[in-house]
Amino acid sequence: MKFVEEKREKKVLRVLGLILVVFFSASIGGIIGGYYVKKNYSESYYNQISENKDKINNFSSKESTSYLPKNSITKVAELVGPAVVGISNNDVDFFGQESLQGSGSGIIFDKSGYIVTNEHVIEDAGKITVTLSGGKSVPATLIGSDAKTDLAVLKINVENLPVAKFGDSSKVRVGDVAVAIGNPLGQEFAGSVTVGVVSALNRNIQMDDRSYKVIQTDASINPGNSGGALCNEAGEVIGINSLKIGSAEGMGFAIPINEAKPIIESLIKNGYVSRPYLGIYFQFIDEDASRQYGVPVGVYVQKVVPQSGADDAGVRPGDIIVSAGGQEITREEALSEVLEKYKVGDTLKVKLYRNGRYKDFSIKLGDAYNR
Repeated sequence: MKFVEEKREKKVLRVLGLILVVFFSASIGGIIGGYYVKKNYSESYYNQISENKDKINNFSSKESTSYLPKNSITKVAELVGPAVVGISNNDVDFFGQESLQGSGSGIIFDKSGYIVTNEHVIEDAGKITVTLSGGKSVPATLIGSDAKTDLAVLKINVENLPVAKFGDSSKVRVGDVAVAIGNPLGQEFAGSVTVGVVSALNRNIQMDDRSYKVIQTDASINPGNSGGALCNEAGEVIGINSLKIGSAEGMGFAIPINEAKPIIESLIKNGYVSRPYLGIYFQFIDEDASRQYGVPVGVYVQKVVPQSGADDAGVRPGDIIVSAGGQEITREEALSEVLEKYKVGDTLKVKLYRNGRYKDFSIKLGDAYNR
């Protein structure tokens, strides 16, 4: 019996020891587990609260986005936009009723109220109205227009006008940023700004029997943009938006401002553009016609205008001008290109072919406007 009692006591002690070990282990585990939960889940909870506060602050923040830095396009729009106006071409009938014939854009370039636009924008207008960037409409007077270059100058009697600065189109490079500002499709979309690049320079475009040397751009140009500004990144006008090829996207054209400047000056001074004039009607003889008829390539004189420079010099119908100003006439545009280098009153030396012989003549150039 004594042996049995001893075994029972030892068994009880082992059970108590095991219970203590389990209890101690559970306590340590609970402490460690609690610390882990507190560390991780409380941080996640407080992070979530912080994120939610940030989101609430985003909605309630009074900080203005006007503090964002301006890019070059924004600066151009703010600088040039106010100087770009809308132009309405109105017809006036016998009873004084007005009807809109067309619309376009224009550029204020002088504080006196001078505006440059395209000639086709104001062509045959009975009344011209200019709408300023602020929405105010005022009557405009046509100072002068030139169909050959598709340019016109208007004037309005308004004070404190914003003015656009003319740049230097000779410094424009292919790939330069191009910003077009105008009123595409009319006054409803006034002051629209489109952006692209200069796609090409010195493009020769034929339109309505006229030849234009223009800047090509992929900045969107639509009807109503005509007469608006094509600008560089500095906010200078480098071209006057004029043409678009309707069958293609991203092919707009602008008259280089360096080409426009002397035309604008002449229109303000005289109301027209003074150009040298030979006084002949002609037809170009190309190489095929030259071989077929056995005559030289050049300009065939169909008619001589009486009392013109050509008439006074002795040029006759049937003559063929083969060179002018020392330049051979091998293309249809060559004679016109030579004349552009001369002024009214200058003397132009020409060589012509008559009855199998070549003769030299000196022709005093007249004024095409007063012919």
